[in-house]
Amino acid sequence: MAQIIDGKAVSAKVKEQIRKEAAEIKKQGIEIGLAVVIVGNDPASRVYVNNKKKACEEVGFTSYEYTLPEETTESELISLVEKLNGDDRVNGILVQLPLPKHIDENAIINAIRPDKDVDAFHPQNVGHIMIGDFNFLPCTPAGVMELIAETGVEVCGKNCVVIGRSNIVGKPMAMLLLHKHGTVTICHSRTKGLAEICARADILVAAVGKPKFVTPDMVKEGAVVIDVGMDRDENGKLCGDVDYAACFDKAGYITPVPGGVGPMTVAMLMRNTLTAAKIKNNIM
Repeated sequence: MAQIIDGKAVSAKVKEQIRKEAAEIKKQGIEIGLAVVIVGNDPASRVYVNNKKKACEEVGFTSYEYTLPEETTESELISLVEKLNGDDRVNGILVQLPLPKHIDENAIINAIRPDKDVDAFHPQNVGHIMIGDFNFLPCTPAGVMELIAETGVEVCGKNCVVIGRSNIVGKPMAMLLLHKHGTVTICHSRTKGLAEICARADILVAAVGKPKFVTPDMVKEGAVVIDVGMDRDENGKLCGDVDYAACFDKAGYITPVPGGVGPMTVAMLMRNTLTAAKIKNNIM
């Protein structure tokens, strides 16, 4: 029977550490600010933005929210980003994705100054992650690494399988596992023998966006199973990429959905924002 990896508990611990550090920095008269930009009224995006605002309050950061209408043009959004780039109150800039279809996400990501790119999506920051010389890590993969560390299972030398190859989760996830000396396989829609590859994994990270995609035959006995998915099942109930109930007895450790990776993503965003403030003020 698996042990549940409690993302809420781990994120609370991370945020408490950040809160203490932020309080010390405040004693030097330094305020830490995060700007969050949301375009349109996507309900899921609104939930995420509210969670980020709440996390800022918890750790003692100032939150600046910019809510723009759906019809905002790409040039208008870039103008706002450039204004925030030059705003000394703002240590981190986050533009909530997805953006409306008429706006090029890459153009917006590229417009954010790399030292304020607390999502770590800018090509410059991606390059630093690739070579292992980074200030920021993408929030979801960084959160996953914290959850794996919480189990006490060493990544070094383990067979690690990542299902999914997105720029936001799959690719950087593989890189972070590689930096910890895991032997990493990335699987995707065209992978042959997917179930067999997954079944050999000591650490399995599912980030494919398909409800209950990972079934017990894909899980090695005693494996660490991390579910990055946020899906809806056939009854409209929130679930992940892993068939949690079916895989529970086979896994050694498993994350629930909700309450697993989700809270960690926000905690890591707070950590990146703190890091940005420390670098700007030469506190590192």
